[in-house]
Amino acid sequence: MTPELDGFLRHLALAPAVLVSVSETRGSVPRERGAWMAVFGDTQVGTIGGGQLEWNAVRQARERLALTGHMAGGGVWEHEVALGPSLGQCCGGRVRLRFEPVQAADVTTLRQRLSPRLTPLALFGGGHVGRAIVQALAPLPFEVTWIDSRDEVFPDDWPPQVHAEHSDPVQAAVGDLAPGSMLLIMSFSHAEDLDIVAACLQRHRTWADLPFVGLIGSQTKWASFRHRLAERGFSDAELAHVTCPIGLPGIAGKEPAVIAASVVAQLLLVRSGAVKG
Repeated sequence: MTPELDGFLRHLALAPAVLVSVSETRGSVPRERGAWMAVFGDTQVGTIGGGQLEWNAVRQARERLALTGHMAGGGVWEHEVALGPSLGQCCGGRVRLRFEPVQAADVTTLRQRLSPRLTPLALFGGGHVGRAIVQALAPLPFEVTWIDSRDEVFPDDWPPQVHAEHSDPVQAAVGDLAPGSMLLIMSFSHAEDLDIVAACLQRHRTWADLPFVGLIGSQTKWASFRHRLAERGFSDAELAHVTCPIGLPGIAGKEPAVIAASVVAQLLLVRSGAVKG
């Protein structure tokens, strides 16, 4: 469950709302089918694309809440909108919006219905860059297993879709990862990094179920690792499965937040299929 959905359901336990979702789209539109926002009497969570489209939807939802005495009464209704000059949005497409009054009794059903498909991702390393990446991933559709050999390294709290795990030796955690996991390797030790990469390659040799293995570091570091991994029996084809350095080319900043932005953008491209891992 994402922080956005978590926030919506927590608020819904205290007050009714109208759930506004994109049920149908045609042409160029701000958000995809299934996008949603929850409108309460005094706030909203989520977005269906902003602008006049969203403003009008919020107004309609709050009118219903006001008519029902701030209770989520009444049935579901839909409204189709053309995104043209009259709306002040020139996307050119059409959107059908679904308005659904909801209340505390609906929390369990909504949790199941709105929870996005999360991509499993294992992050090895609880240092500054690891923390920045966890923070950058918080609103995105990833379920993160955060792993370090140092039990005391994790912060006191982390986003709801992050699971912190102590593993010593750290590479032992590779065998327990969910199939289809993407991996980021950035431990405090180059020796640990090497062992984790080797464990990933061994698993990939057997199961071929790790779509992305990313290692933080320079080209010099990877040249050294390639030599050592080749000595362990891994072929050039197997070594080509490792991405090092990680992050989008051209973003040169070394601050943890900059690295995190570059790496997370790369993960999203791989997840979408726009680039290969």
